[in-house]
Amino acid sequence: MFHPRARLMLAFALPAIIIGVLSSLFLVAIMMLAGALQTLLWQNIPAVLNVNTQSSSWTLFMLTLTGVGVGALIKYMPGHAGPDPATESLIGAPVAVSSLTGLALALMLGLAGGVSLGPEYPITVINIALAAAFGARFMPKVPTTDWVILAAAGTIGALFGTPIAAALIFSQTLGTNKDVPLWDRLFAPLLAAGAGAITTDQFFQPDFSLTIPAYDSSRLIDIFSGSVVVLIAIALGMLAVWLFPHMHRLFNSIQNPVLRLGLGGFVLGLLALIGGEITLFKGLDEMKELAHSNQLFEMGPLLAITLTKLAALVVAAACGFRGGRIFPAVFVGVSLGLMLHQYAPDVPAAVTVSCAVMGMVLVVTRDGWLSLFMAAAVVPGLKLLPLLCIVMLPAWLMLAGKPMMLVAKQSLRRQDPDAG
Repeated sequence: MFHPRARLMLAFALPAIIIGVLSSLFLVAIMMLAGALQTLLWQNIPAVLNVNTQSSSWTLFMLTLTGVGVGALIKYMPGHAGPDPATESLIGAPVAVSSLTGLALALMLGLAGGVSLGPEYPITVINIALAAAFGARFMPKVPTTDWVILAAAGTIGALFGTPIAAALIFSQTLGTNKDVPLWDRLFAPLLAAGAGAITTDQFFQPDFSLTIPAYDSSRLIDIFSGSVVVLIAIALGMLAVWLFPHMHRLFNSIQNPVLRLGLGGFVLGLLALIGGEITLFKGLDEMKELAHSNQLFEMGPLLAITLTKLAALVVAAACGFRGGRIFPAVFVGVSLGLMLHQYAPDVPAAVTVSCAVMGMVLVVTRDGWLSLFMAAAVVPGLKLLPLLCIVMLPAWLMLAGKPMMLVAKQSLRRQDPDAG
């Protein structure tokens, strides 16, 4: 009844669905636990102690304590709570399963404590490691790479609530084999991503869209304006990329992770005093609050929020907190776009925000499809897509051959012979 290629795809269907569902459930569990811990730390305990959480002393205390706690997990948990995110891209080789408990705890504590990083990198590492261990145990003849792809696709689908992002990302890497059609190779990853997205939707619906006026009519001038915005975002993002290895080297000169992350948390607390509480946490809820109350912020405060959040992202990632850089980069793009709209009100906010998000995510991920997806998710609208696709081209030219927001592992080993 089925062609041999179809039978091969069907053989992976059930494992793909299982991995997608489990990837989502692990994400949902970690996010719920982190949310409960955040409520405990920032609401329940201060209420019992009669502490004002808006005070600078409480913010400094909480961020420093969070750094000390994450540092202790890295120092004492098996596997140092996973690899240093500063040296890793979003999708990588499986890590030891023994390090996953520490990594999950470090992620939850960082999210709850207000660290300016997202959940995407650690949860992807966790799901890849578990899927690879599952595959090695029950289907040892299947290459490890296949399990990595399925787990990453399931996690991306769960994170963004749609399999589209996973399809775009893997269309770049899976389309190189000319002997096998692209959609044959995408079949199982799309199943995993779809299963992950549907499972997440049963608990909460990831929604990145902002309450800003829709882009209803396209104008040629907006292509020029959008190109300028995206180049400004790239210039600002590349400044962070240039600072990143220097900050990483500076923090890693402190060998004790408890002291290193404690200092990092204290610096994050100082930055929060400049940018305000809205610059804390991963940035998804905060960017919606920023867009909703945009009229309350003038250019000066928006500039301070943009620079503070970007600095917090660099510090948090450089000193060793376990988290991802995509979510806070989206927040930076939103804040920058809103600020540029105030500077040039004739340019629609939908253009400035979407182009700034695309430019900032492009710098951090160096993934054109993911950057385009995030821009379209934050500011939905079919009329924006042609503009974004055109504006992407000069942005990609500017970034060709430029360094990425990663630290070479060889450099890390020269600093710390015991680093994993």
